[in-house]
Amino acid sequence: MPNKTLTYPKVSKRKDSKYYIDFTLNQKRIRLTNARLIRLNFYPNKYPKNIRRKKAEELADIIYRYLISNNYSFDPCLNKLELFDKIIDIKLSEPLSKKYVESLKKFSDFLRKQLETNGEITTEFVNSIILKYQNNTSFNTVRRHLNVLTNTLRENNFKTGHCSLRARRQNEILHKPIKNIRELLEKVRNYNLDLYLCCLFTYGCLLRPHKEIRLLTWQDFNEDLSLIRLSGFRVKSKRNRIVPVPNYIRDKLIKGPDNHYLFGGIKSRNDDYFKTLFRRFKIKYNIDKHITLYSFRHSGAIEIFKRTGSLTKLQRAMGHSSLQVSLTYLRGLEVTELKEEDMPMV
Repeated sequence: MPNKTLTYPKVSKRKDSKYYIDFTLNQKRIRLTNARLIRLNFYPNKYPKNIRRKKAEELADIIYRYLISNNYSFDPCLNKLELFDKIIDIKLSEPLSKKYVESLKKFSDFLRKQLETNGEITTEFVNSIILKYQNNTSFNTVRRHLNVLTNTLRENNFKTGHCSLRARRQNEILHKPIKNIRELLEKVRNYNLDLYLCCLFTYGCLLRPHKEIRLLTWQDFNEDLSLIRLSGFRVKSKRNRIVPVPNYIRDKLIKGPDNHYLFGGIKSRNDDYFKTLFRRFKIKYNIDKHITLYSFRHSGAIEIFKRTGSLTKLQRAMGHSSLQVSLTYLRGLEVTELKEEDMPMV
């Protein structure tokens, strides 16, 4: 057998449901569970179980192509741009939201152009991108995105500058509750029934409108439509959620085929469907600009806390990952914690 030989990596599964790839390189058997040998931060077994095999197959392909193009060796022979592209591609292939991937791609293109032009990415250049944004919220958002990219590059032994700027203090936004829910809901009902149902779910079930509600299918409900079950990968907290459906919402539901979406049928509505509808609704009815779809969720949260006084129940209803998140949430909702009779008396 010649010295430079390579078999295509075979994907195998261990008893603990973790995957590895198995192949022979230059007459030596090799087993790998990640891409560290080629200086990439790619770990298939860190992904949810249902996509680990797919990611392990990606690992097999990455390792195989790397070895073929690198003279059957794990020693690097990529130039800076090639290594940059490989690291960034792995990062963008992670299970991230579409908009987040688009944002990371946008700023990675800035970094790549700088690398291509000047041969390096300096801290000064990274800072210069962030300093273009005067608004504190935008400044912090861009800073976070660039930190993700530069940290990923550095973790994979790619020499690069990084952000040296501190995050800016943002003014806390107090989400005031909707004063007259029924009146506003009636206006929404007269405008668009899809938007009306979305607002009901946001207020009555405390679901998030743009993903959790928009992507609801009939199989997410139980038989009598009294419960909604969402898997962890579909919610922000990454934990499974079971949400009761109030009667005033159930009365307005007509069950369809299990594999159909509530909104759109066979195909789900686009990402900005409810956002666009609500923006047009606000213009038509001259609604306060500070009221958003999330205002219904905020109002529902206050209603639960006022009726139960229980942070634990609020946490479960909101799908928060911890009580600390719920405490922070309530602080921004202007919930009164002290009553008049609690104040000092003369």
